[in-house]
Formats: sequence, structure tokens, C-alpha cells
Amino acid sequence: MKHFRSRVVAITGAASGLGRALAVDLASRGASLALADLDAIGLADTVGMCEEHRIKVTSTAVDVADRAAVFSWADSAADLHGSVNMIINNAGVNLAATAAEQSISDFEWVMDIDFWGVVHGTQAFLPHLRQAEEGHVVNISSVFGLVSIPGQSAYNASKFAVRGFSDALRMELEIENSNVSVTTIHPGGIKTNIVNSGRRDDTVRAIGQNPDNMQVEFDRLAKSSPEKAAREILKAVQHNRRRALIGPDAKLFDFVSRLPAGLYQRFLINSARRELSR
Repeated sequence: MKHFRSRVVAITGAASGLGRALAVDLASRGASLALADLDAIGLADTVGMCEEHRIKVTSTAVDVADRAAVFSWADSAADLHGSVNMIINNAGVNLAATAAEQSISDFEWVMDIDFWGVVHGTQAFLPHLRQAEEGHVVNISSVFGLVSIPGQSAYNASKFAVRGFSDALRMELEIENSNVSVTTIHPGGIKTNIVNSGRRDDTVRAIGQNPDNMQVEFDRLAKSSPEKAAREILKAVQHNRRRALIGPDAKLFDFVSRLPAGLYQRFLINSARRELSR
């Protein structure tokens, strides 16, 4: 997809952060938008920002964990806009908890949104993308889909799953000579509210982490603004890249992922032990 003017793009998690930045950037390029989120107030604010560019915007309150709701939204978006060219499966949540002690309900909450939400969005929109002149699926994974981090087992599991699902889908579509392509996105730290809006469990104290200052630490380490990340993601789509690393820290994570597992894991283990000994 070389340009976005007059293209119709659907985005989940559009009420804030990266989803909002993608919507506003696409609106500025002349794309029509079908936006979804559970946060009705934030979603309305995003719609207002996009409408300043005098493009067509529709919005729907959707829980991406609800398969029927996602399929209904996809059909409605196609009806209202006449077609859909791209789906960006961006909605996501975060959980900080240890693998052994996290509750199954918290684990399922992460997987239902971060993984199954991607599957639902992809499968719901693919029939519409196939009917368009050209189509693209953009699935947001993470650098935590490249390297595993203590205290992030559920998030790691969901993001590795998104990566595997998306890579397989891209190959299948190429085998079919489809008009639809797939790009998997691995953002590093992006300055959003994902940590504060997520769930944190005291179990991480046992591995040297403090759940009370995680947002502060995240903000300190985050290297990219949502707006800059959005530009990089759309550039990756325009170049039809299989995978895009967003931010300098993402490139570091990619490098680390190519090292023997024992090297980076030993570093993380020793860092955690130093925190515990303080």
C-alpha cells in the first residue's frame, strides 16, 4: 500500500496512545477511518481530532475479546464506508505478575485482548480486505514478542503468539498470491499509559520489582512518542515489510534475541538478584 488517500482503515484501541496517533496521522493523509475502543470518551476525542482533516470517521464501542462484536463491527464498517483496505489490531493491555502466582483470570484477560483480539480482528476483516483493490493487516506485537522478561509472562505469551500467528498468515497469503499482506509491528517503549491502565500484582516483589513505580520506570525508559511510532509503522506498511522494529530500543531487543538465550537471561537474573539484595 503505497499511499493512504481514499483508503479505509480500521483501528482498534483508538481512544488513546498509539491507536490515536495512527488515526490522526492517517486522517492527515486523507484516509477514511473506522475506529473502535471501549473508552467512549477517549474515542470521541480521537474522532474529533480526525474530523479536523475533513475525512469520514465512524466509531464503535467494541470489546476486541468479544468475537461476535468484532465481526459485527467489521461488517458495519464495510457497509458504512463501502470497503475496508486495512485493519490495525492495536488494542492491548499489560499485566505485571509472576508466572507461577498470577491468577488465571488475569492471564485470560491479557490473552483475550492482546492475542485473541488480534485473531478476531484479522479474521473479521480479512473477507473485506480480500474484496478491496488492496488490503493490509497490521498486527501490533511488542519487543516482548522477541525477548522474554521476568514478571511479564502473560504479556510475553500474547505477544509471541501474535508474532507467530502473523508470520504464518503472511506466508499463507503469499502462497495464495493474495491482494492482502501482513506486517507485524514490534514497538519498543512508547510513551503511553499502558502500564497505569494495566494490572500489577504484588507477586513481582519476589523477583525484585516494585509494582508501585512501574509507570515511572516505564516513562524513564520509553524512547518513542506515539506520533513518531505511528509514522514508522505507516512507513513499514508502505514498504510492505514483514516485520518492523519501532524505536532504538526495539533494535536492541532484536539484537539481544539473536544471542544465546543464556546470555541475556543471565543478565536479567543477576539484575533482579541485585535488586533483591538491596
